[in-house]
Amino acid sequence: MKKLIDYIRCIPDFPKKGINFKDITTLLKDGKAFSESVNQLAEPYLNDSINAVVGIEARGFIFAAAVAYRLGVGMIPVRKPGKLPTETICEEYELEYGTDGVEVHKDAIQPGQRILIVDDLLATGGTALATCKLVEKLGGKIRGVRFLIELDFLNGREKLGNYPVSALIHYLF
Repeated sequence: MKKLIDYIRCIPDFPKKGINFKDITTLLKDGKAFSESVNQLAEPYLNDSINAVVGIEARGFIFAAAVAYRLGVGMIPVRKPGKLPTETICEEYELEYGTDGVEVHKDAIQPGQRILIVDDLLATGGTALATCKLVEKLGGKIRGVRFLIELDFLNGREKLGNYPVSALIHYLF
């Protein structure tokens, strides 16, 4: 089998000029590559007594749900504000110009639960950090923050400080 990075298609100037978009649909459509990526994301946590996997909207849901299934636990969605149907807590984070936020249901995590956070991509780290803060506000214990892809040149890992961050695929520039 090819390396996972070989299944990622790069789209220049998408969604705007100067961005080299990392398209994961080419990995998702290949059953063996998708299965291998899920197995690799889950493997370090198979014996870690994870209670739930938190997935970050939107593509993170794909990997988080599959990893949760692999670990035999539930999956908790973290979404943009206004998308969840019952009482939520919100965490805002800074954008280049302005702020955004993410929300989770207030009853999604119980104090002391061991949580694995999964997303498709680590870029600047704002959404991931906000998600970590949500988990901790609810009393969850973060065991890992896993990504399929990390854009190392954007230094998102630095924003995540001492959280246990790891990624399967790295782009250095």
